[in-house]
Amino acid sequence: MREFTQVLADRLIDLGWMMATAESCTGGLIAAQCTDLPGSSRWFDRGLVTYSNSAKSELLGVDASLIEVHGAVSEPVARAMALSSVYRTNARASVSVTGIAGPDGGTVAKPVGTVWFGWCIDGLVYSECQLFSGTRQQVRQASCAHALVGLSQRLPVKR
Repeated sequence: MREFTQVLADRLIDLGWMMATAESCTGGLIAAQCTDLPGSSRWFDRGLVTYSNSAKSELLGVDASLIEVHGAVSEPVARAMALSSVYRTNARASVSVTGIAGPDGGTVAKPVGTVWFGWCIDGLVYSECQLFSGTRQQVRQASCAHALVGLSQRLPVKR
């Protein structure tokens, strides 16, 4: 996964941008992966671990009614987390992750392994849902990799 992170770091440095994370089911793994690289302070601003619903509301400003209506693991919440993590930091790019890593907590509508991603790139928000299989740790690791690759792929090319 280090290679994904290095590609992302190089892209952000080239743009002169900082990034932020808003993580739920990954519990800070994305931020840890980023800060494992030497010199990450040049492109990584901060990571917010908003595991509980109240943390999503208190730290990111996600409307509690949005969580109540759609659930914490949903496209609207992932999008709100990504957008807010840019507006509340010094970043121009962010990634958010909210999902069900398991082994329990899943439903028929949202089975274990369901993960919603949000990416905010210079004010534009993108979202995507993935269903990962495996153990709790495998779901979390796959989510981390997908988040980093997804952010890197969505960054603009410097002109």
